[in-house]
Amino acid sequence: MQTRARQHGHTPSIRISSSPDDGKLRHVPDSSAALSVAQTRDRFFAPDWHPDDHVAMPEVVALGRKPDVFACGFCHRADGPGGPENASLAGLPAAYIAQQMADMKNGSRKSAVPERSPPQLMIKVAKAASDEEVQASAAYFAALKPRSTITVVETDTVPKTFVAGSFLADAKSGEKEPLGNRIIEIPEDFVQFENRDARSRFIAYVPVGSVKKGEALAAMGVGNPPAQCATCHGAGLQGLGAVPALAGRSPSYFVRQLYDFKQGARAGTGSESMKPIADVLSVDDMLVLAAYAASLPVHGAATQ
Repeated sequence: MQTRARQHGHTPSIRISSSPDDGKLRHVPDSSAALSVAQTRDRFFAPDWHPDDHVAMPEVVALGRKPDVFACGFCHRADGPGGPENASLAGLPAAYIAQQMADMKNGSRKSAVPERSPPQLMIKVAKAASDEEVQASAAYFAALKPRSTITVVETDTVPKTFVAGSFLADAKSGEKEPLGNRIIEIPEDFVQFENRDARSRFIAYVPVGSVKKGEALAAMGVGNPPAQCATCHGAGLQGLGAVPALAGRSPSYFVRQLYDFKQGARAGTGSESMKPIADVLSVDDMLVLAAYAASLPVHGAATQ
């Protein structure tokens, strides 16, 4: 997607570091908690700004196990909404979560962009986690209600952004640039998300008309014979049995997974049905499907 941005003459994002630790405690909206910057950056600690939003976290979710099993709730947040850089886990079938961990552990699920740090870290955790830790975390996240966190906006122009770790953020410069054939997904409040607040929300800027195009493609189906997305992922893409829901999912994550299937990097359980579909999808097809799925309501979503 970044290659497409350069081809269309867009200004590349500028990488800058996270906010410096000034020694002050951090706060987020609607929470009485106060955490240090060190706590919000400790991979063996899941910042729990809103403990009433969920049941008690298992130890592996809240604290992990040193030296290699990071707290699940650190990256995926305390009640599992994740972010553009990783997966939303809340409400996924426990068996599906456990299988993905097994696929990462045995090497069948990787990333087509191996230098990306989130999949590197996730594979490291999967290899080190015990069966008991995997089962405990899978059961915890599966029991949570998914949270609707994304607002999809069709537009021709977007705010200029910068790369903050593994996601994009609004540079707040007031400058705009053409969106072109991209999806730009940013947190509504960069500081809130940087502080790992599970209630963070996101804006996904997508090309004008992409939601309708994605809806038509999902309904028409892909491949020969055409496979409709709802056949496996359920009506409204809300999930079906052990097959995960796609509705309301981060479009950045969605495109990465389709690309991984297409490149053969994601070759674990379920890939035998997804690979033939991904093989015939262009990047433009992936983009419109991701925009459509992200725009769908999340049934039974938790309210705030």
